Amino acid sequence: MSERKHSALYRYVERIQGDRPWGAVLDAGTGVNSLSWLTGLETDRWTAVTGSIREANWVRGAIKTAFRSQDKFLEGNWADPDLLQGEAFDTVLADYLLGAIDGFAPYFQQCLFQRLRPLTRGRLYVTGLEPYVPTLRPETKAGQLIWEIGRYRDACVLLSGQRPYREYPAQWVVDNLARSGFAVQSVKHFKISYKKRFVNAQIDLVLPGLEKHKDRTLVDALKAHGEALRAEALALVETEGALKHCRNYVIVAEPV
Repeated sequence: MSERKHSALYRYVERIQGDRPWGAVLDAGTGVNSLSWLTGLETDRWTAVTGSIREANWVRGAIKTAFRSQDKFLEGNWADPDLLQGEAFDTVLADYLLGAIDGFAPYFQQCLFQRLRPLTRGRLYVTGLEPYVPTLRPETKAGQLIWEIGRYRDACVLLSGQRPYREYPAQWVVDNLARSGFAVQSVKHFKISYKKRFVNAQIDLVLPGLEKHKDRTLVDALKAHGEALRAEALALVETEGALKHCRNYVIVAEPV
């Protein structure tokens, strides 16, 4: 995931939206970032959905003062056909939802946009990350470190019995949207500059899961490898200001 605080992606979405009313908004894969941004917009109402109880509690605490009587916050899974059945929204935001959903509904990604189609009566915004872990070793030092950290993170997540994020390229999303009854209006890529917070967050993410593993020799070796990656990456951030690698994207689509 990229570092974003009302980032260039959100600003781009606002620019594309222009004077078009937001109306009723669905945040289909909500989080603190997306909902904090969304509650600052002029919406008629919003509905936010998450599949994570921990994320739900965190988000509720972060936006409780911005919660209006017409707004809804739901814990649910898009593989459930009854979730929001019969409802429709003027604006739908799928903010990094495609990559995250594999942890809650494995193998459901190919059905996601078909599932969101009847809920979308206006416009769909899809944000995502071009996959960088299942690729050949990058040529730049920054790219190599991001690649190594991603592979380390995913390996530890799998070892802990969980499922890592599974990102999809923008072209796959475009093709799947077309098959799901959407017409793609635009595709925009954004280069990423990773800084210290990202490096620390990625290494720290796996530590609780590793602590549950019984093989302490393996755990100690993995933790040591993670700390070595952390030190090398932070040193390069200190030297170059950021680790410049990977690209986010925003895809704008409307129902046919």
